Amino acid sequence: MLTYCVRRLIWRCDNIPKTSLCCRIAFALHHCSTGTSARSVAEDSDHTKTLMQLCTDRYYIASGQLHIDFQRGTNCGYGPLGMELRKNILEQWWNSVIGSRAEVFGISTLHTSKDRTTERDGQLRVVDTENLRQIFSQRELSKDQLIQKLQLLIQNGASVRTGLLQGALEQYVSSLELVNRKLPFGLAETGLCFQPSGGPGSPDEVTQSSLVWFCSPRTSSQWLDYWARHRLQWWRKFALGPSDFSCSDITEEELAGRASRGVKIVYNFPWGPEALETLLSRGDAELLQTHKGARNKLQCRDGRKSVVPYAISVTGNIERGLLAYLYNSLQQVKKVDSKQRLQQRKVLKLHPILSPVKVALDMGRGATVELRLVCESLLQEFLEGGVSAWPGYLETMPTSMEQLNTKYDEMGVLFTVVISDNTLESGLLQVRSRDTTINETMHISEVKNFLARYIYAAQNI
Repeated sequence: MLTYCVRRLIWRCDNIPKTSLCCRIAFALHHCSTGTSARSVAEDSDHTKTLMQLCTDRYYIASGQLHIDFQRGTNCGYGPLGMELRKNILEQWWNSVIGSRAEVFGISTLHTSKDRTTERDGQLRVVDTENLRQIFSQRELSKDQLIQKLQLLIQNGASVRTGLLQGALEQYVSSLELVNRKLPFGLAETGLCFQPSGGPGSPDEVTQSSLVWFCSPRTSSQWLDYWARHRLQWWRKFALGPSDFSCSDITEEELAGRASRGVKIVYNFPWGPEALETLLSRGDAELLQTHKGARNKLQCRDGRKSVVPYAISVTGNIERGLLAYLYNSLQQVKKVDSKQRLQQRKVLKLHPILSPVKVALDMGRGATVELRLVCESLLQEFLEGGVSAWPGYLETMPTSMEQLNTKYDEMGVLFTVVISDNTLESGLLQVRSRDTTINETMHISEVKNFLARYIYAAQNI
């Protein structure tokens, strides 16, 4: 979530809550510290603090880029594992939506637009700060003249997208040939959007997922139910605790005239349920408005009839979904270490498909140069096979196997492979599982296929 504009000012037009990863963690800490139910609040607070520290220590949040401000919110940058986890979630979302039906097509729209025909309330404008300086340097301007010049500057600035719905509506007509003007069909997209923050400073950067499904007005309710079941099943597929993900209808008060009916997929965070995806049956008003009421060019075939379709929007917040999976996957289990001391084992049991690192490679005792060559060769083999690997053998600080296991469990690494003298002599190595903590002896030639089969099985459960 890096700052998008350099030497530019974003004009904020309204206020909505912060949605960034670190903001939600910070809010949870604040919520837990001011609650009333002592035991549950303490547990939630401990769990949240543990998760935040783990995310910082284990490369999910960029070190030194976590800034907490309970009044305004919090922003952070992703570390290597955070970026990889987000990439995996986006990839699985895309495969699920695009691969679920032949009538869903991917699109890509611009981040900014100067098109005045599709203006909406609450838009963000990009304004060059140099032009602002020039206006404010004109001391002879009256107050009314200053306001007039500022308004003109803002109006002429490019609008920054706050969502992906409008792009799909604009590409509707050009997509009709793909389906021979036959309903239903959908347009999908993922990308960065900018939303007004609740205070001064930069806007919130949100990675959104969007499916806009165009269907017959008479079947719109059934399609909304279909996509609600589809999306809930998808979120639960990768969850350690599926019951924390649920589906609920949106009240008329929440809809506020945006749609005739709505459903949201929610996760039960410590501070309460929050929507991960919102599904709305939006009717045809926005489509007609986008294309200036040109019904003839919007009509599609619904059986023997020609109709202007209804649009069902499925909008997801990937940052919030990522945080939901982190909360859902963190397990804290008491264990006895090698010195018979009671400790708490923290494990990030992310789903094998989402886990940023599938395997970590480390060296045991033996000839360092030869072992490193074997590790490098095996690492390259993993990478060429599409298996994400962590080069733990490059670590220079002496570390015990117990410390390594603790580190990799907290990183969410599925398997740890240890190369030793025995590998040089017989080709045998040790493979430890994150989920079972069991060490298996395996021949080096079998490891790649073992991991490929494991990941494939996890994908198809």
